[in-house]
Amino acid sequence: MTTNPLDAVEPRALPRPHTLTDKAPPPARVTIRGSARTTRRFHVPRSVRRTAGPVGLVLLWFLTSATGVLPESVLASPVDVVQQAVELTRNGELPGAIAASGRRAAIGFLIGASVALSLSLVAGLFRLGEDVIDSSMGMFRAIPWVGLIPLFIVWFGIEETPKIALVALGVTYPLYFNIYGGIRSADSQLVEAARMMGLGRIGLIRYVILPSALPGALVGLRYALSTAWLALVFAEQINADAGLGYLMSNAQQYFRTDIIVLCLAVYALLGLACDFAVRILSRRLLTWRSNFEGEA
Repeated sequence: MTTNPLDAVEPRALPRPHTLTDKAPPPARVTIRGSARTTRRFHVPRSVRRTAGPVGLVLLWFLTSATGVLPESVLASPVDVVQQAVELTRNGELPGAIAASGRRAAIGFLIGASVALSLSLVAGLFRLGEDVIDSSMGMFRAIPWVGLIPLFIVWFGIEETPKIALVALGVTYPLYFNIYGGIRSADSQLVEAARMMGLGRIGLIRYVILPSALPGALVGLRYALSTAWLALVFAEQINADAGLGYLMSNAQQYFRTDIIVLCLAVYALLGLACDFAVRILSRRLLTWRSNFEGEA
């Protein structure tokens, strides 16, 4: 009797199918080890980077003066400038000059800013105002305002009025064109949406147009403040009896380069302080706007 060879093979137990009550096997733990250690990058604070340029220039100025490469007849050393600043501060000449120049710059800036704001609002909000004002402002802008000094002397004399008028004229143009451009750059879709929501002309100007023009107005404010100090340098050469320009004129007669450099440094520091104030104001007023701040 022959037997089937398959009968001699023992049947293997088939795997039991998984049910919902069965527990899943725990996941295997995998440990990932880095091939290299991460190193921390050293970042220089922005305040240090901002002051590196001016400090480097002053250091180069000091080295060239100390080594004789830059003679004192051409430009005084920074040590002489600092000593002169201390001396003029003790006798009260430098604080009085700063006060006189600051008063002229403030009055001229207020007059120029008022004129620029009024003209830019009329020209930016109304087509008739644009047709009448904008072309005239573009024409007068092409005239160098420094060249108007002789005409201002003929009109206003040699007292304080031509100095303030020159500062006001220098402030008017950058403020006008930046505010006007900011008004006209308002998004037309936002304007239409505001009208559909029922905003009137006053509400439209207050809540849509003026906030849209605010970034441009702040840029114009920075330009206007720097132009005010630049115009004051020229204005105080008109028969001034006080101010930083008066000190520079007297120093020019006696070839005192230390006083001239000191007055120029004070002008630069005053302009830098105004620019810093506008930067802080921009951060406070433009918190609703996300800006690109540069790569790290």
